Amino acid sequence: MQTKPHDETTPSTDGSDVNRVILLVEDEDLLRTSLAELLTEEGYDVAQAANGREAYEQLVERPFDLILSDIRMPEMDGLELLRKVQQTAPHTPFIVVTAFGTVDSAVLAMRQGAVDYLLKPIQFDDVLVRIERALEFAEIRRDRQLQTEQLASASTFHNLIGESPAITKLFDTVRKLSEVRSSVLIVGESGTGKELFARAIHYNGITRDKPFVAVNCGAIPESLIESELFGHRKGAFTGAVRDRIGFFEAANGGTLFLDEVSTLPAPVQSTLLRVLEERVVTPVGDTRARPVDLRVIAATNQDLRNQCNKGLFREDLLYRLDVVRLELPPLRQRREDIPLLVHHFLDKYANDMNRNVPGITNGAMRAMLNHEWRGNVRELVNVIERAVIFVDGREVDVEDLPFTQNDTPDNDGEDLKRALHQYERQHIIYSLRRHEYDKTETACHLGIGVSSLYRKMDELEIPKDLGQLDATPEVRQPPGQ
Repeated sequence: MQTKPHDETTPSTDGSDVNRVILLVEDEDLLRTSLAELLTEEGYDVAQAANGREAYEQLVERPFDLILSDIRMPEMDGLELLRKVQQTAPHTPFIVVTAFGTVDSAVLAMRQGAVDYLLKPIQFDDVLVRIERALEFAEIRRDRQLQTEQLASASTFHNLIGESPAITKLFDTVRKLSEVRSSVLIVGESGTGKELFARAIHYNGITRDKPFVAVNCGAIPESLIESELFGHRKGAFTGAVRDRIGFFEAANGGTLFLDEVSTLPAPVQSTLLRVLEERVVTPVGDTRARPVDLRVIAATNQDLRNQCNKGLFREDLLYRLDVVRLELPPLRQRREDIPLLVHHFLDKYANDMNRNVPGITNGAMRAMLNHEWRGNVRELVNVIERAVIFVDGREVDVEDLPFTQNDTPDNDGEDLKRALHQYERQHIIYSLRRHEYDKTETACHLGIGVSSLYRKMDELEIPKDLGQLDATPEVRQPPGQ
């Protein structure tokens, strides 16, 4: 039953012409009717359901801006409805209603994703305040998500994130490599994103519609690696019960990514060199060579020149692989990218886990900027994921990190100063845009005077011409608010 007809126009997110639509779920007819009349008088469109099953049937048919539901109901209770809403429409704010004696159920609902709860007997004024607050929060969250996606698209390059000089130079190289099939050698410490760069080369250019096959050479037993790479014929060895193509043929036309290439045993290095020179593969147990046309991208965290000097790696193979080299800097050498990475992964894991994590405190960000990051981006991702697990409804703070601000970086001087400078600049630009360039409101939000704001803008080279600020190609990820 619906108390007011509603067209199927997409609900407004800016409070304009279309009324907000609320799904009211309550098994007590008198209370449900009274609440529906109240909300309708306040300008909301209201749909009604007497239990969770009826509510869910309506939910799969149309979107709602908010759901207000009792917990104890026949057929399907409010907690089960909440679980289904989290699966079907996870961004729809959900307010639960419960009796005073069952507050534990409301707490459980909050833990499962409800944004607020009301206690019976219901105070109508309280209902309106809670609904308005929940809708406002949902709108802010949607706007922030949209802004994050827009900023991410401007600040990322096929899942690569950064704007430091070292990274932007690598992006330029990736763009050029994506238009050719030349061999590439990617060198970098563990956790610097070697496979991400390989994928960026592949998916950004002429091979984007072709297969990308990634192989961890160090994870394949030595006795099987030749068969895995080049394929085998049935009966070639014990266990070869059928013909099987190898990774080279699987990647034909596209890109084969050989990670930890330094671990290849000497006989396989020889075969690989022949394949790269002749562009054919011969499966184990076969005599017929098969042509392949693909790009090979190899990666290592070892010094292959040093390996060659020790007789552990073929020098002629190194020449074949090292046509173009990408040297990925460790995270400690591009600290100005840390704020971008932190906010990107905070948003990612908060969305993945359906957690409300509004940002990160300045103290925690300073600790992140000051940390050594021996595990590079992979370590940073693990730190953020762990923090999001234990933080909900508040910013990530220093105590949520597995290290302290007192960590001393390997290269602290100018790198750290530049990173802090960059973070402060991002923070002020984001605040200016958020407050529609009102200097007084921005200064108040930042906790400084207007004169101090102007001084900071001069110091950080933030243009006072607002049109020039919006026209600037650099788009910064918003720091935690």
